[in-house]
Amino acid sequence: MDHPAPTRLTSPLLTLPDLTGRRAVVTGGASGLGLVTTRTFALQGADVIIGARDVTKAEAARAHLLAEHDLPAGRISVAGLDLIDPDSIERFAGMAAGAPMDLLVLNAGISSVPLRHDRNGIESQFATNHLGHFALAARLLPSLEQGTDPRVVTVSSALYTAGKLDLEDLASTSGYSPGRAYNRSKLANVMFALELGRRLAESGSSVRSFAAHPGMARTPLHTTYPSVATRVMTRIIAGAIGREPGPADVGVLTAALHRDASPQLFWGPTGSKTHPDALGDRFKPVATDLETAAALWEVSEGLTGTRIAS
Repeated sequence: MDHPAPTRLTSPLLTLPDLTGRRAVVTGGASGLGLVTTRTFALQGADVIIGARDVTKAEAARAHLLAEHDLPAGRISVAGLDLIDPDSIERFAGMAAGAPMDLLVLNAGISSVPLRHDRNGIESQFATNHLGHFALAARLLPSLEQGTDPRVVTVSSALYTAGKLDLEDLASTSGYSPGRAYNRSKLANVMFALELGRRLAESGSSVRSFAAHPGMARTPLHTTYPSVATRVMTRIIAGAIGREPGPADVGVLTAALHRDASPQLFWGPTGSKTHPDALGDRFKPVATDLETAAALWEVSEGLTGTRIAS
């Protein structure tokens, strides 16, 4: 049966809502888009937990935000989170799940790194960007169920359209391309966001699942490329057309905070580099195949040892 097209917003996110008394988790919240998201949530009154692999760097970012904006010490907290390590995910979730949660922004990620594997032999970009967030969302969903207008926002990339979800070779044994592996992980992010949303809606949950992206953004992610040529080329392109993290974050903030944002659209920046609006685009067919989404879900449950009730 055909469903009506989701309605695009008639007004941008001009006024940020008061988030006093609400709790948020932002993975990778110590730099780039994650730092902008953390800052915005905290300035609007939310208590924010940053999940970070580099705790020292995250603590420094926290201290800077608190001092710069004269925020109370408890407004932002930091906890270690390595999304390729199931034990780290378990510890983080155990700490973060102690009270109702309202916002979960799955932002952390790695990009175009040399080939390595997690403990199950899964290629690291897929393991980190998708499986780690899948496992974390599964563990935090009960807390989100108790929240106010609870939302999960999965940060992907417009490059998902170039991804190929080869579930039979998640170790990349047949040949490894850092760029192709990244695109696959971003496709998995989008498919996860959509499938999570379908399952939550079918179960009558109050939690909603969104996907968002930053467009071409100038973030520290690009400095991790192993190839010097790729780093140089990306820096040139980002310098010409890329947005700073603040403007680039408009899609994530719209998905997280706009009362009329539709989970059926992919939220990202459009228009001005410095003052963009958020445009919700329809998802491409590569992300909306239900059979493939179900297969990804089954594989993800098996590899992470977690289940998301539906």
